[in-house]
Amino acid sequence: MPKLTSQSFKRNIYTFKTFNQDLAFIISHLGLIRKTMRDLDQAFVEKIMTVVTAVNGCRYCSWFHARQAVASGISPEEVQQMLKLQFQADVNEDELTALLYAQHYAETRRKPSPEMKEKLVAEYGPEKAQKIQVVIRLITFGNLSGNTFDAFLSRLKGAKAKGSNLIFELVFFIFGAPFLLPLLPKLRTAE
Repeated sequence: MPKLTSQSFKRNIYTFKTFNQDLAFIISHLGLIRKTMRDLDQAFVEKIMTVVTAVNGCRYCSWFHARQAVASGISPEEVQQMLKLQFQADVNEDELTALLYAQHYAETRRKPSPEMKEKLVAEYGPEKAQKIQVVIRLITFGNLSGNTFDAFLSRLKGAKAKGSNLIFELVFFIFGAPFLLPLLPKLRTAE
């Protein structure tokens, strides 16, 4: 078995089990997802997605959602602050609890504390809190999918992700390649 080096791929990725859990959630909640995306303010959604992406480090989602956030009316400076997780001083007071929850959700690798869940519900009520959680789960799905795709590319360079599986990464790569490979040149020019 190859030994992990200091050059190991360090971003959070999917396992077969966690991917299936998230995919099952998305499939079984399509109606709620559509309603959520209609009901929540687009700029608010993009802020949540940007914060989760900042924690998870998905370069595809960072590139895409930074542009979406600006298109929804968020200043480029504010987007950059969110990508650095330095948003607390600049964010609208009504959004702070959701963004802190989103950051916590990603940092705890999808296992938020009961106290943070309670704060979210207390601030927004059960219906809006549920919609915020849906947005967080959607972007987490995108982030971990992009990271799992990158884990395969990293493996090819000799830097394996901890706990990864070559076959699973290869399948992710095959299905993700038509969508993500065309973005690679754009990401390199944006860096």
